Amino acid sequence: MTIDLKGRSFLTLLDYTEEEIRYLLDLAKLYKIAKKLDRSHKKLDTKNIALIFEKDSIKTRCAFDVAAMDLGIGVTNIGANELQGDRSESIKDFARGFGKIYDGIAYYGGTQENLNELNEFAKIPIWNAMTIEYNPTQVLADLLTIEEKLGYLKGSNLTFVGDTKNSVVNSLMIACAKMGINFTICAPSDLHPDKSLVNECKNISEKNKSNISLTENFYEGTKDADIIYTSSWNSILESNNISKDNIDKLAIYKVSMEIINNCNKKVIFMHCLPAFHNLETKLGRNMNKDFGIKEMEVSDDVFESDLSVVFEQSENRMHTIKAIIAATLGAEYK
Repeated sequence: MTIDLKGRSFLTLLDYTEEEIRYLLDLAKLYKIAKKLDRSHKKLDTKNIALIFEKDSIKTRCAFDVAAMDLGIGVTNIGANELQGDRSESIKDFARGFGKIYDGIAYYGGTQENLNELNEFAKIPIWNAMTIEYNPTQVLADLLTIEEKLGYLKGSNLTFVGDTKNSVVNSLMIACAKMGINFTICAPSDLHPDKSLVNECKNISEKNKSNISLTENFYEGTKDADIIYTSSWNSILESNNISKDNIDKLAIYKVSMEIINNCNKKVIFMHCLPAFHNLETKLGRNMNKDFGIKEMEVSDDVFESDLSVVFEQSENRMHTIKAIIAATLGAEYK
């Protein structure tokens, strides 16, 4: 089966088949090898792309920058301050103008609705670097990391714990359903993902002989886990809804060694970063001062342990982004 993604956008993994996701993962592996061997792969030196960031994200921007430059692509970065300083154009007009100048656009930090409108009118490949609803580039990197560490995807058990009402969880749930990974949500019920997306993913997972399950019981949800995944407590941190009650509700789900010992013996720990696992950040120190906690979503000993693959995830973000850009702009790997 020949896979041709030239001209395609990368908006959500719902748009991609299992075979197309597999193709991108395999392509990322090839580019990763080329990078390690210091082999030039500037296949797209006549192309130019724009990186549009509604919010700041240094790691994501750098991953796109390096991926594009490795491919020989010219890059224009457009930050939140520039966007906020010029709201004289509609997204429709903005997209039509940029679509005539650039060969592709990465978009970060806004809504999926804005991303879809950009895609509709730009008429060039649009890549979802992260929206409020989805984060498919992060999750493609996660799949690559899991396969590298476990040796397989299908049949593995991934449990996401803590604050599960976010873009990473939404995209992970889709990816797991499509790739045959058993996916468990372990979180307070009011922080579970949208029910309609859960049901859609359950329908997909049934076809691939995997399961999507939700629980509030930490020990029940983690007992068979091959992968434990968590993220920062965005539901309270980004909404300024920080209170003792909300912290106590989420603190139950902190990934500690006690929980790790409840999982499968060769479990790996994943996190999309940034992580708040000590007092070395301003936020960590403020939370300690105001609420007396030294760690948030993960304990420092877990984060710093040999089980942790968080920086491999971070590296793989660049390799998988490179595969997405190359495939959708039509570069042939030789």
